[in-house]
Amino acid sequence: METVTEAAPELPAPREGVVTDRFAKLALSCVHREYPNKISHVMNSDTDVGTPRQLHPAFYGCFDWHSSVHGHWLLVRILNTDPDTPFQDVIIKALSESFTPENITAELAYFQAPDRAAFERPYGQAWFLQLMTELREADFPEAAGWVETLSPLEDLIEGNTSEWLDKLLYPVRIGTHNQTAFAFGLMLDWSDTAMRPAFREKIAAKALEFHKADVNCPLAYEPSGEDFLSPCLMEADLMRRVMETDAYSAWLSTFLPQIPEDGSDTWLTPGEVIDPSDGKLAHLDGVNLSRAWALEGIASALPSDDPRRRALLASAARHKATGIAAVSDEHYAGSHWLASFATYLETRRGIRAE
Repeated sequence: METVTEAAPELPAPREGVVTDRFAKLALSCVHREYPNKISHVMNSDTDVGTPRQLHPAFYGCFDWHSSVHGHWLLVRILNTDPDTPFQDVIIKALSESFTPENITAELAYFQAPDRAAFERPYGQAWFLQLMTELREADFPEAAGWVETLSPLEDLIEGNTSEWLDKLLYPVRIGTHNQTAFAFGLMLDWSDTAMRPAFREKIAAKALEFHKADVNCPLAYEPSGEDFLSPCLMEADLMRRVMETDAYSAWLSTFLPQIPEDGSDTWLTPGEVIDPSDGKLAHLDGVNLSRAWALEGIASALPSDDPRRRALLASAARHKATGIAAVSDEHYAGSHWLASFATYLETRRGIRAE
């Protein structure tokens, strides 16, 4: 049987020098592209056989569920940060096609089926909450309706995550999807916007339980060959969200004593990708982008006269330049997700106060 893939929409030309226009085009080209697709799917019977679109009518594109979710987040982020975007109409059309009550009802039913509470936990679920953060902060007219439509899945993820936290005894320190530090950071930011203080308190308490006593993070061991998140830097970026300035500054001194005070950018070398067509190896393009936003986040939480800030920001700039240059449409292995990371970095999503 011939596979039919939905044609990409006709898109406006990007503006000269506006890098986020390029990112918007990448997301628009994949949020409704069904194939190729990698499904992570627990089947309970023969009736659970289905195509990506049948299983996930809202989030079937961009190769996998989590990339589809943060591809949709990217589009909302563009609307929120760039009111003059030439992509406004096509973005609204794409989001309207995804965020229907019928589609979200089906997504909710998927999570409610037996043995699926852990689906996309914590990475994809954290990105879904980040999507809700963006929608809740939006002021374009469609956003409020979409919040209402998506909120049942939001509530389910909050409840499932809360139950999981009660049973989670150890952090997950790897540099890929299951890492807890990155997910906790997104979840904390969501809880602030959604005004869920009990959930925020639980996440913050777990972060402190896991990491307050951590010292001498082995940054020299990073990155691993398939990392797209830095275990050390993401932990430091998480802890700035749950500690006061003085306590955080002291904690950082013992956790990452490697940060120099001379303003240099050579103390942390960007990851290198030899073959960007290999999806696993292309993760290192992502680690450069996520390192850059973590370094900026860490610097933002230190006193303005802290001598480590210059080196943090210098390294962030080096990683940003390397990471942004790698975001292209040449290989779908990277183009289906890297634009989201680049947009998170470029728009300083994780930094609320300058």
